[in-house]
Amino acid sequence: MSARAGALRVRLTLLAAAVFLLLTGCGLEAGSAVPLRVGPGSIQPVPALKGVPITVGSKDFTEQNILGYLIEFAMVAAGADVRDLTNIQGSNSLRDAQLHGQIDIAYDYTGTGWMNYLGNEAPVPGELAQFDAVRDADLAEHDMVWAAMAPMNNTYALVTNAATAAETGVRTLSDYARLVATDPGRAATCVGTEFNVRQDGFPGMARKYGIDNDAVQKRLVQDALVYTSVADGRQCSFGSVAATDGRIPSLGLILLEDDQHFFPTYNAALVMRRDFAEAHPEVITVMQPISALLTNETITELNRQVDVDGREPSEVARDWLVAEGFVTEG
Repeated sequence: MSARAGALRVRLTLLAAAVFLLLTGCGLEAGSAVPLRVGPGSIQPVPALKGVPITVGSKDFTEQNILGYLIEFAMVAAGADVRDLTNIQGSNSLRDAQLHGQIDIAYDYTGTGWMNYLGNEAPVPGELAQFDAVRDADLAEHDMVWAAMAPMNNTYALVTNAATAAETGVRTLSDYARLVATDPGRAATCVGTEFNVRQDGFPGMARKYGIDNDAVQKRLVQDALVYTSVADGRQCSFGSVAATDGRIPSLGLILLEDDQHFFPTYNAALVMRRDFAEAHPEVITVMQPISALLTNETITELNRQVDVDGREPSEVARDWLVAEGFVTEG
């Protein structure tokens, strides 16, 4: 082999390795098998879905993993050949994977679609109106279909603990804004990394409520650490959370009222490419009854079982589907 050919082979090998690391680093390998076996319940095998390859995705937090497994187990019971690509890091990575055909279906949130993916600065008031707006715009602009919206609304929020609420009188985001202006040290706030930069997160909230971003004593932490940090009050008096997280009631945290209605609604809904949705309309038919039962109370309890009780998201999702009669244990 010539030196030139050998150098070319080395370069190609390094390029292949880099591509492999990029894909695996994003969690976007070929996908793995569904972690638990299920059988038909009220969801019976659907002839049109028999053997259809379906790759299911989710973001990398508890609620999203649970929602992803709900899709997976339902599709398995319906007879599809399901691959698991849950736990992808971040909203934008999940979105890119869907746009590029690596994932066929996932649950996502209407507010995220409207503001984060479509770039709108203001939410649409009302859950149904917000869903209709993101459904129509995303289909027109990106050939993405939104369907089977659930009643659960996993909006962003700020929380505090009972002691801080009693000492400061802060119960609303307007109260919080006044505290930042008058006593910023008392308003130390733990903020998740994504919430810190999203326009439907801290930057937009600060503009809406007239908060001086430079005056806020923010501490950037992993989302999972916000809850305990605010609960013990030693590091932060306030923190950014997802409103349906099971640790909020478990730790006795208090949600601050969004009294100026900044945060959009974040109802969960199925998202898929137009070509997939049109080829397999039965998917929406199967998933619709499941979405209809996903209330705030239901998903908060399922989240609690994972984040407080330490159960696996796949087991929690399967057991709920079994309890509701959708599937049986395989």
